[in-house]
Amino acid sequence: MKIEPKFVVKVAGTLTAISLVVAALLGVVNGMTKDIIAQFNKEKTEAALSAVVTDAGAEFVPMEITDELSQAAAGQSGKLTELYEVQSGGSSIGYAMKIVAGGSQGDIEMVVGVDTAGAITGISVVSHKETSGIGTKVIGNEATTSGVGALDQFVGLSGAGSLVVKQNIMPVSGATVSTQGITKGANAALAVVEALA
Repeated sequence: MKIEPKFVVKVAGTLTAISLVVAALLGVVNGMTKDIIAQFNKEKTEAALSAVVTDAGAEFVPMEITDELSQAAAGQSGKLTELYEVQSGGSSIGYAMKIVAGGSQGDIEMVVGVDTAGAITGISVVSHKETSGIGTKVIGNEATTSGVGALDQFVGLSGAGSLVVKQNIMPVSGATVSTQGITKGANAALAVVEALA
């Protein structure tokens, strides 16, 4: 069976026209929603920042992310995307940072708080793609076998690279990989603070 060249040109032209229309429509939709999405992400980040510090009046002062700090996070399998000095009454009480680490179904974006002594003050998840009913148990801070919340168990721990699942970090049953993702983020945050010292 021989295909006529006119037919190939016609199909290619039709597909090209459809692609151009769809691309234009996606551009319009993106233009209409990008500010709304950015505002939503900003609000979620602000809520997560507040959740990882104990001082209700804390201020978050943005800091520059240097290559050294990025490399410190990457050395613990995390990506540093935002960094803040946490201040209370004009004094530094620690740091808060947004870290991205790989989970079971994709990236987990979290905010990790670390005090001036280098201990974690809290972890709050901003976004994730973890499996509903499994990985979301970790994100939702459900209790581990030790009875402590999956995220709460990190509070007070320190030492970049020292946090290890099934050693000093208990996984949520059936969600070990999600627990490992949070652990990577916690180790990355601790590495960043150690690099700041």
